Amino acid sequence: MLVKTYGSAIHGVDANLITIEVNVSKGKNFYLTGLPDNAIKESHHRLVAVLNNTGYKWPGKRVVVNMAPADIKKEGSSYDLPIAIGLLAASGQMNEEHVSEYMMMGELSLDGSLNPIRGALPVALKAKEEGFKGLIVPQQNASEAAIVEGIDVFGFGHIREVIELFEGDIVPEITVVNVEEVLSQNLDSYPFDFEDVKGQENIKRAMEIAAAGGHNVIMIGPPGSGKTMLAKRLPSILPPMALGEALETTKIHSVAGLMNGETALITARPFRSPHHTISDAGLVGGGTYPQPGEISLAQNGVLFLDELPEFKRSVLEVMRQPMEDRVVTISRARISVEYPASFMLVAAMNPCPCGYYNHPTKECVCSPGAVKNYLNRISGPLMDRIDLHVEVTPVPFTDLSEAPPGEKSKNVRERVVRARKIQEDRFRDRKKIFANAQMTSKDLELYCELTEQGKRLLKNAMEKLSLSARAYDRILKVARTIADLEGAENIQPEHLAEAIQYRSLDRESWGS
Repeated sequence: MLVKTYGSAIHGVDANLITIEVNVSKGKNFYLTGLPDNAIKESHHRLVAVLNNTGYKWPGKRVVVNMAPADIKKEGSSYDLPIAIGLLAASGQMNEEHVSEYMMMGELSLDGSLNPIRGALPVALKAKEEGFKGLIVPQQNASEAAIVEGIDVFGFGHIREVIELFEGDIVPEITVVNVEEVLSQNLDSYPFDFEDVKGQENIKRAMEIAAAGGHNVIMIGPPGSGKTMLAKRLPSILPPMALGEALETTKIHSVAGLMNGETALITARPFRSPHHTISDAGLVGGGTYPQPGEISLAQNGVLFLDELPEFKRSVLEVMRQPMEDRVVTISRARISVEYPASFMLVAAMNPCPCGYYNHPTKECVCSPGAVKNYLNRISGPLMDRIDLHVEVTPVPFTDLSEAPPGEKSKNVRERVVRARKIQEDRFRDRKKIFANAQMTSKDLELYCELTEQGKRLLKNAMEKLSLSARAYDRILKVARTIADLEGAENIQPEHLAEAIQYRSLDRESWGS
């Protein structure tokens, strides 16, 4: 007897429909076809134990399981459930009438309990797209899958409950999630707030500009000057996530297996801070079976690289293309996978190996040329892709002990949101452009027109600082953001002057 059940295979951050054909006929042996990996091939032994432990029997006949389409690689143990249900239905041990109306995924323990899977959200989106009546997943994944409206999601803890559903013995409860309520939860709740930062007003201003325009930023200063403290507070002033952004971010974390049963939707902007020993594949994604890297896990959020010169040169260089295109493509001999990579890069570094170059009270002990050599660990093309270069100096004792609390993140965020709204209206008819940092050269001509005084100012800066064409574009983008924060229609010379200040590492005299 032939029975078809349906599952899904993850490809990048999307899912493909997989038809699992189970045929039980006269003969012996078990055959599994359709490009399964080792985890699926081992399902034979798991399923024998599962059926025996739950009061059913392995069919003592010839069993053929085909996973179609056969040219797509199937990975992981989450196909245990559809294969087991197909076996029971094909061998006549359960009713097979409604089996094909549901998509189902789940790993089985030997006692028949269901373990959580990766990628429940993209699977639910595919189930809805294909018009299935419902989706069956482990209980831990039910809330995540139920974010998708228009399909009934059932979360079960044991295979017996799934069988009882098809036998008509139970009427299971449909998992329902109020998306708007989830999205509004913890909207203004962050573990870190800018009011904790004493002094550093110029650095806070730079972070506000970066948040308002989606710009990349690097902070350079001695140890203990507050670089990490400021970086951790950047997500608290970014605009709240829209539903589309939350779904996109959740899909990536779901595919990476980072969702837990308590979180249905990621509503806070991610903050990823990988160690400087990370590999190329760990940062941009990859592996034998490609998985998203840190730059994709930071989608719609912040990627913080502390001690930037300590990262391997090759690791930083592979990040250049994703920073420009906001997408990373991982190609293998038989597969090509694309992951989103739209993130804000925040980097921090010491000014020299000892850390005290330009320190107001401590003397730098580095040898001549060491400061330049340390900065040269970061390539010019990568530095050009960072919009704001900010020098961070230590906070004086009087500011630490006597200064009042700083401005709350909530107040700063209101200004950032107003500036983003201006940009949203500006780029309403453009695809994949939502902030000033994403503008193309053609956009710069349209929205960054300069006065004669502004042109002269920028020309002098380009010549004196030996700026590249890419740095020129960055200055215009930052100046446009500063103008948006002030609600100005056109870029004024003072906006340009402030933007030029944030190119400190482009100065030939720096570190000399």
